[in-house]
Parts: sequence; C-alpha cells; structure tokens
Amino acid sequence: MSPDGYLVVDKPAGWTSHDVVARCRRLIGTRRVGHAGTLDPDATGVLVVGVGRATRLLRYATLLTKSYVGEIVLGTATSTLDAAGEVTARADMSRVGIEDARRAAVSLTGRIEQVPPMVSALKHEGRRLHELAREGVEVERAPRPVEVTRFELFETGEPDVLRALVDCSSGTYVRVLAADLGERLGGVAHLRALRRVAVGSFRDDEALGLDEVGPGSVRPPAGLVRDLASAVLSPAAVTDVSHGKALERASLGLAGDGPFALLGPDGALVAVAEARGHDRIQPAVVLLGAG
Repeated sequence: MSPDGYLVVDKPAGWTSHDVVARCRRLIGTRRVGHAGTLDPDATGVLVVGVGRATRLLRYATLLTKSYVGEIVLGTATSTLDAAGEVTARADMSRVGIEDARRAAVSLTGRIEQVPPMVSALKHEGRRLHELAREGVEVERAPRPVEVTRFELFETGEPDVLRALVDCSSGTYVRVLAADLGERLGGVAHLRALRRVAVGSFRDDEALGLDEVGPGSVRPPAGLVRDLASAVLSPAAVTDVSHGKALERASLGLAGDGPFALLGPDGALVAVAEARGHDRIQPAVVLLGAG
C-alpha cells in the first residue's frame, strides 16, 4: 500500500511544480500526490507535497504565509517580470539609492492590491493566463488583495541589483512586487534568482532533494497541519469524529476561527475541523477510517 503523509521538497530550477509532483509519483509509487502552492519554473525552494489521503489536507498548507529571497534588477523590464522573459524596456536608475528603494518598499508593505501577471496560472474563461500569454494574448486582470508583512531590501555590491526578503500571504506575486517597486522608483525592474525559503513553519533546511524522495521519506499526516491549533481527543471523541460528528469546542479548549487539527491519544491525525458557530466544531476532513 502507498503511504499517506507529506514531504517537503527543494524544487530545483527549471522544473515546474507539476514536474516535481510527477517525479514524486514515480518515486513513491502512487498517483495520489499533490502540492500546496505553485512555484515558478525558474524559482527554487520549498514545495510542500502531500501523498495519499493527506492530499486532502493540502488546502490548509496552501493558505500559510510564504517567505522568499530573491534579487530585484533595477532599470530593466521584461515580458514575464522575471529573468526568463524578453527585455521590454530600459531606464537609467543609477541615481536610485538603497534608502530610496527601502522607502518605496514600505509603500508596498501591508494590505495592498496586485494585478496578477499574464504568466500566472490563474484562469480566464477556462484557460490559464500563461497559456494565453504564450499565444501573445493579453486580457484585463482585476487587482487582487494580498498582504505583504515583510519587504526588506539590501545592497548586493552589483550595480542596480538589490537583494529582497519577502514574507507574504498566499497568492502574492513577488515578481509583481519587483515590477511595482521599479515603477514607484520612477523606472522599471524585474525579479531574478527567486527562492522560497519557507511555507509557514516548513523551511528549506528540512527540504529533500528529489534524489532523496521515496516511500520511506513520507512523513505522517499530522505534520502537514502542524501550523494549526490542535487538540488531543479522548477515545470516545475519536469515534465521534471518525463518524463526522460535531464536538463541543469548550471540551477541547479550542478558541479562534480555526481550522483545528484533531489528534488521537497516540498523536496521529484523526481529522481537521472547522468552526460551526461559537460553540461547536465540525470535522471537515476525516482521515481515520477514510479510504
């Protein structure tokens, strides 16, 4: 039988996230593999992968804060907003200092709106934007709210190149941040050398290379929801939850909006529950006894 659980993969440059999932399927020996948030092909770093029944938990990891490091090249715009695209514009930005850039970055921090790039995986009338972009088609995209909690810039010693550290909500495009920074500075910019160093508490220092992936590298499902508030159930409550029954929140000491990881006495994940009013929680994903 194929394992249920997750692993953290260090996605190499030149691979799509789908490529990584396809390789994991072959290496682990199961079709039930998915990931918790696409990385651009040229980007590297943390890709959280779910296996077997734990793929049902990936939606919770997808919502976690993402952390990135990368380089922003001032003075050059590209068709893809990153180094993979063709140069579309140039501007002399040699007079821009690090403090100028940092002030502009502050204006792009907090709750902001972004226009998704045409090279994104979002859909327009049933088709991916990047598919339309390859055909030379550009469509209007509505701005989307995102939150950037950290946008710090540092000099690299290379003219017109800044190192960027970004913490942001799911759905934030770092390449758009780079392009918007160039515009705020009165010029243009693009992103290069992007690396995702964390998804929530999942960090790149625990990530596996693809040559390390196999059935034995899959970790238990409970770790996939380790960033959620959790409670340990009594044996009787485990039985109730496995049948989809709601529980009284007060009996578990859970507060907040959830979702919540519900663990058995042995620490194994039984279910993830969501709030139902102020008093109760309802299992949304049940693993115990699931097929």
